[in-house]
Amino acid sequence: MSQFELTDEELIEKFQNGDIGAYTEIVNRYKDRLYNFIYRYLYDSDRAEDILQDTFIKLYTHKNSYRQIAKFSTWLYTIAGNLAKTELRKLKRRKTYSISEVSRNEKEFIIKSPNTDTENDANSINIEKSIQKALNQLPQDFKTIIILRDIQELSYEDISCIVNVPIGTVKSRINRGRLKLQKLLTNKGERII
Repeated sequence: MSQFELTDEELIEKFQNGDIGAYTEIVNRYKDRLYNFIYRYLYDSDRAEDILQDTFIKLYTHKNSYRQIAKFSTWLYTIAGNLAKTELRKLKRRKTYSISEVSRNEKEFIIKSPNTDTENDANSINIEKSIQKALNQLPQDFKTIIILRDIQELSYEDISCIVNVPIGTVKSRINRGRLKLQKLLTNKGERII
């Protein structure tokens, strides 16, 4: 059986038993999803990269802390979320502001075909920025759950384990968070949701 056919739980078990290839496969499976998750917290690509690296270092150094009582992905998202929250607290204490407004996927010098609609592209970018600003204004509990559900598309059960609250609370916070997000966007004149 190749590494690609193994479940996350089988991979971490192989890694715990010394298989470095299993660690590499875990990193490859999760690096993009975790980066996106962390970026939504910090809205700073450089800091998100740093926290992503810290997450994988923590996975490497604390591999034996994982027990198969929970899904591996839940455990890994919890590590990344905790590191991102800690970084946010540090930033708020320092009263620093990010000058990084470029997302990881934006590229310089992209030559577009003449058929593209630049007005739609500009609107999409503005909408994304408006959503991110509104998301950053949400209370932390709502922001976390909205990112996990609507952006990362995790199940209610996984979110419940990551944030350590009952599923009913998760569903309630998702609904309330979406309403708050919609209100923030409506107040800014955006009609997105």
